[in-house]
Amino acid sequence: MEQLAQYYAEHIATLQQRTKTIVEREGLEGLVIHSGQAKRQFLDDMYYPFKVNPQFKAWLPVIDNPHCWLVVNGTDKPKLIFYRPVDFWHKVPDEPSDFWADYFDIQLLLKPDQVEKFLPYDKAGYGYIGEYLEVAQALGFTQMNPEPVMNYLHFHRAYKTQYELVCLREANRLAVLGHTAARDAFYAGASEFGIQQAYLNATSHMENDTPYGNIVALNDNCAILHYTHFDRHAPAQHRSFLIDAGANFHGYASDITRTYDFAKQGQFADLVSVMNEHQIALGKALQPGKLYGELHIDCHNRVAQVLADFNIVKLPAEEIVAKGITSTFFPHGLGHHLGLQVHDMGGFMADESGTHQDPPEGHPFLRCTRRIEAGQVFTIEPGLYFIDSLLGDLAETDNKQYINWDKVAEFKPFGGIRIEDNIIVHDDRLENMTRDLNLD
Repeated sequence: MEQLAQYYAEHIATLQQRTKTIVEREGLEGLVIHSGQAKRQFLDDMYYPFKVNPQFKAWLPVIDNPHCWLVVNGTDKPKLIFYRPVDFWHKVPDEPSDFWADYFDIQLLLKPDQVEKFLPYDKAGYGYIGEYLEVAQALGFTQMNPEPVMNYLHFHRAYKTQYELVCLREANRLAVLGHTAARDAFYAGASEFGIQQAYLNATSHMENDTPYGNIVALNDNCAILHYTHFDRHAPAQHRSFLIDAGANFHGYASDITRTYDFAKQGQFADLVSVMNEHQIALGKALQPGKLYGELHIDCHNRVAQVLADFNIVKLPAEEIVAKGITSTFFPHGLGHHLGLQVHDMGGFMADESGTHQDPPEGHPFLRCTRRIEAGQVFTIEPGLYFIDSLLGDLAETDNKQYINWDKVAEFKPFGGIRIEDNIIVHDDRLENMTRDLNLD
């Protein structure tokens, strides 16, 4: 994509400036960022799927090559130690020549245990950034993931460069292709497994390529928040379908959810429609200066109104919220930051030193409490579910008298609803990447 090369120089310059600021502040000579290592399965000669260090892929779109290293100080040209072994068993990565390669001093590493000769000789002034602390210690590093450095990097990762926004838009485009194919497979009567295969085929992803395990749920399985079972057999009757699935582009994630009613009419279809309207309204309320937790509270007020309007709870919305009943039907947070990770780092930070921004009282599962600012990317994902365990807990309280249990029983075979978009906050507007791609 031409835009990637166009914006990449600015992206590297931004990372260089951030690095220069924090290494000077902390009295460091630089940072050494490790891509990671392949992990072998216990008592076996096969490896788990490799997942790259997100701080490494922030610099370049190399997401499938372990044993790589970056040496950066914010001033000099970054050094990339690129692992390229001699190996007739596996495909060896090509020498870097893509649009990003010219921005690095590239040195090829044949064997992982030979990396020390490429690293700085005196490592006392360098911070190691990565997972493999024993490896870092053996190499002579004494400062590993220093907290002030990590806080600074995590905080500023929330502000996306133009390069990152291009990657996120493409990740959304790929995911929408998958969601469309999955929706069509649902209406054609496919099983959860069949829907998953349709999604993967449409996105040209293998299962390990997706940024998280896809949630493909039919009927009452829609009430399981992280359902990843993929039943091979289609149910006797298709009622509802919830898909929470993303795509990956150059290490950047999308995270999209939709819920469908098979009959396209009736009370559950009406419930989906109303929740969709609230989701759109919540997305439009992402305004710079507002705390994300304020939106979460707004979402609970909206869910309470839905519970009252559909006669699920026999109280006015204000009382439903006051009595804490909404948490039974909406037990998770409204959303989170999105970027190099699905739940991107820095969502609880009030400043670059890592000061914790507390969630609203009584809402411990919120994944983002930060002040909304331009350049940030969020998910907005309200939900409404009929979860056996939570309903059982509710039935043990005094609030059970306010629940229309017959209405709950009517909705339980449908499981629940979640609808999620990915939204960029600009200075003067919001960009809903998901709905701009015409996903219903």
